[in-house]
Amino acid sequence: MGVAYIALHKSIRIPESTYAMSSYEARLAALRAQLKEDRLDGFVIPICDEHMSEYIGAYAQRLAWLTGFGGSAGTAAVLPEDAAIFVDGRYTIQVRDQVDGKNWSYQSVPETSVLQWLGEHAPKGGRIGYDPWVHTKTWVEAATKALAEKGAELVAVDRNPVDVVWDGQPAPSTAKLIVLEDQYTGRNSAEKRQEVADWLAKQNLDAAIISALDSVAWLFNIRGSDVERTPVALSFAVLNGDGTADLYVDPAKVDDAVTQHLGNAVRIHDRSAFAPALAAMAGKRVAVDPERAVSAIFGRLAQGGATIVEKRDPTVLPRAIKNPIEQAGHRAAQKRDGAALTRFLHWLATECPKGGQTELSAAAKLQELRAATGLLRDLSFDTISAAGPHAALPHYRVDEGSNLAIAPGSIYLVDSGGQYLDGTTDVTRTVWIGPGEPTAEMKDRFTRVLKGHISLARAIFPEGTRGSQLDSLARMHLWEAGVDYAHGTGHGVGAFLSVHEGPQRIAKGTGGQAGTEEPLAAGMFLSNEPGYYKVGAFGIRTENLILVEEREIAGAEGRYFGFETLTFAPIDRTLVDTSLMTRDELRWWDDYHAKVREIIAPQLEGEVRSWLEEACKSLG
Repeated sequence: MGVAYIALHKSIRIPESTYAMSSYEARLAALRAQLKEDRLDGFVIPICDEHMSEYIGAYAQRLAWLTGFGGSAGTAAVLPEDAAIFVDGRYTIQVRDQVDGKNWSYQSVPETSVLQWLGEHAPKGGRIGYDPWVHTKTWVEAATKALAEKGAELVAVDRNPVDVVWDGQPAPSTAKLIVLEDQYTGRNSAEKRQEVADWLAKQNLDAAIISALDSVAWLFNIRGSDVERTPVALSFAVLNGDGTADLYVDPAKVDDAVTQHLGNAVRIHDRSAFAPALAAMAGKRVAVDPERAVSAIFGRLAQGGATIVEKRDPTVLPRAIKNPIEQAGHRAAQKRDGAALTRFLHWLATECPKGGQTELSAAAKLQELRAATGLLRDLSFDTISAAGPHAALPHYRVDEGSNLAIAPGSIYLVDSGGQYLDGTTDVTRTVWIGPGEPTAEMKDRFTRVLKGHISLARAIFPEGTRGSQLDSLARMHLWEAGVDYAHGTGHGVGAFLSVHEGPQRIAKGTGGQAGTEEPLAAGMFLSNEPGYYKVGAFGIRTENLILVEEREIAGAEGRYFGFETLTFAPIDRTLVDTSLMTRDELRWWDDYHAKVREIIAPQLEGEVRSWLEEACKSLG
């Protein structure tokens, strides 16, 4: 995956023009010919860019171009006679639909890994290439060791051979930067930069490398449109101990408003000057984040004589802890987004039972309703619009080839979100499309998911609690029935930034997953999204966003926290088995829907408002 702290990957949409140039078999042959010319016996291709981003620009979609795979996490390895593509369980079905098994072997992670496979298949004495701008230092060290045991060598390339053979590769975006005003950020950029400078002084450091796109955007209070669904700009930054900064970005993206906003303390350089600048930092003690910086950054600094100090990006935690202005902005975004979603849920309830609607038409309708607010900047990810058996695929991405009709008498799941200047939203609702009644099994599973959602929403916990310690609250009612779900329960969310933001997350915490052991702190946004998936039949997920807040408890010994629910839209009562609900859970339902009615109803009128009033009635 692009970033280690992500809990739930939404599928990414790859523009058709990115990879519809020739047959995938011919592309693989062209890459092998280029590897031979470069004296390489193999090459590794991850889904990644120079910033370790989750979602990447069209120019960096090398794996999609080479193989046809459209997921957001995966890696390929190409040898002269063998080629393999590595995905985890989320993409087991998708990879077989999109990638030709005649040319590629399917490898399942974590049962195997790229390095294990190379250890078994790479030729002895072989030279296996990698692009240091799309791999971490940790991966390079592990790969070097694994290949050495095989008698093979890992070789850094100066130019990515996929780029050489990619005819028509898109150029990086040249879209203009925008300034995100203080009314949305709550803190100006100079204050943020000074905070980093103070941190550098305490750590006896001269500079920090900021390479994650959302970190750069947050630090300078700028946004961009270089990556679909995430409002960031392709850029690097060096923060100096005196509070000044060097921003490496295409100068064509910077207008007078941005220049004035950044001020004299921020020097602007062409993005291409970043690598030479690293090599010129001789004698400096430089902080670099090993989770968020690619191997090439470490290599250039080391070659230039800098002393590298591995530290977490100093903007990560301040960015995750939202200030009161960001919190207020998010509530405003959720208010309008909830009204758009409610209009959509009404549309589903009235139009879909008639037949004639599809996953694509529903996704388009929801985007239309969000756009009607007049404030939507983009979706926060491609809408997961999943009918019937597709709802059992947590990371399903609809396209013309997979598009299903939304059949009356079935379950439909929609996971969606919007990007607004004042906030980023992410919400999932599972609904029954009438006529008829859901099965007893459907109601049982929906209610157990709901009970888990409520248990997490109502949690109270002491300072220092990790997400891994809360995860079982969302699963315990499913476990009682002998079932579970394979994804995390919650991920962090940005403020008009990435819909997946760390370092916090709520998940089982197995396998050393980053973020699960991050203490939750007041001001952090998270999702609350337990689910259940019956392959080939139906799927269920209920998701709201929540805010960690301090709780006043009489006689408390120490600080305690709980969650404020931020998302407001009705949950489908048709799927609830009230016999499984406790009195406290029924009270939560009633209180939540009273709040939905309070916040959303004034934005509606007529038939939609009447529908909402009915949807928000007591379950008791």
